[in-house]
Amino acid sequence: MIALGCDSAGYGLKQEIIRYLEAKGLEYKDFGCYKEEACDYPIYAKAVAEAVVSGECEQGILTCGTGIGMSMAANKVPGIRAALCHDCFSAEATKQHNDANVLTMGARVIGPGLAIKIVDTFLNTKFSGEERHVRRVGMLEYKA
Repeated sequence: MIALGCDSAGYGLKQEIIRYLEAKGLEYKDFGCYKEEACDYPIYAKAVAEAVVSGECEQGILTCGTGIGMSMAANKVPGIRAALCHDCFSAEATKQHNDANVLTMGARVIGPGLAIKIVDTFLNTKFSGEERHVRRVGMLEYKA
């Protein structure tokens, strides 16, 4: 299952992603927001991130105006590797090399056509599992 979240600026793009997921028969859970009224993006980033870390959802997709705030907020949750991607190469590389588990995108930065290609790339690319990448991903886990 894919966890979805957005703020008001990313709401329209999230709706495009929902249509794509439904057309592909992919399960998702929408954690909000549910309308185009101003809201606090960290609430939705945290909900998606916690769903991914808990195992309720396998991956997450977050949208906002730039994708930056969502990425920053999601990455505060231990175990999340959120990646801001506005091109397919980055989406592919971050899954292969960083085992990214949350994709963030900016609705004011890219259009829906490209966003759907990025989503498709992100969802269909697997982690390489190469020893050097496993080691590096392990180094991302901060110990207090």
